[in-house]
Amino acid sequence: MRLAAVAATAAMALGTGLGAGAGTASAGSAEIPSGAALYSGLTMLGCQNVDKSLLPVCGDFEVLTVEDPAVLTLNPFTTDIVILGAGLFPDGGIRPVLEERLRTGFRLATEYPTARIIVTGGLPQNGRTEARAMGDWLRGAGIAQHRITEEGNSASTVQNAQYTDRILRDRGTTGAVVVTTGDHVQRAVLNFRQAVDGRIPVTGVVARD
Repeated sequence: MRLAAVAATAAMALGTGLGAGAGTASAGSAEIPSGAALYSGLTMLGCQNVDKSLLPVCGDFEVLTVEDPAVLTLNPFTTDIVILGAGLFPDGGIRPVLEERLRTGFRLATEYPTARIIVTGGLPQNGRTEARAMGDWLRGAGIAQHRITEEGNSASTVQNAQYTDRILRDRGTTGAVVVTTGDHVQRAVLNFRQAVDGRIPVTGVVARD
């Protein structure tokens, strides 16, 4: 039942997002795209055109990996890389789990030098927010300051998404790639998709060392 629901919704999403002649079902058709076409469409659209109530189902169907997502490879100019924070040490230092996320974000930022980066996370330790610690790390690794935006007020993944969405909206971002660790990425991407409310595609990359 869940697969049938997401397949039908994704068929309409593919028909809307990819246009006629793409081998997908139109809104009035009973045809469902093949598994390969469905997966490809979900990956491209980031569940963008799926009804909000079916976002969790769509996310369950999609497989998020360490690979570079299509939304970034096709448009590295107005697709933003969003790196999620994690709790700092009491002295303000970066924990290993956060360094994993930063290393993956750095890899993407290096491979796509026109992409902008948002680091999101508040909860300061020793007067230093997660976002500031992450920004310092990226600058120290050689990422130019003008590419980095710090969102340092959020205190949860839901707030990461909500506060970051304001930045995405204000600067006309057309897609977002959420970087976080494997046990967190599915929920984080869902929260971001709910925050943007179908305005732009959102997908994720699993952080690796």
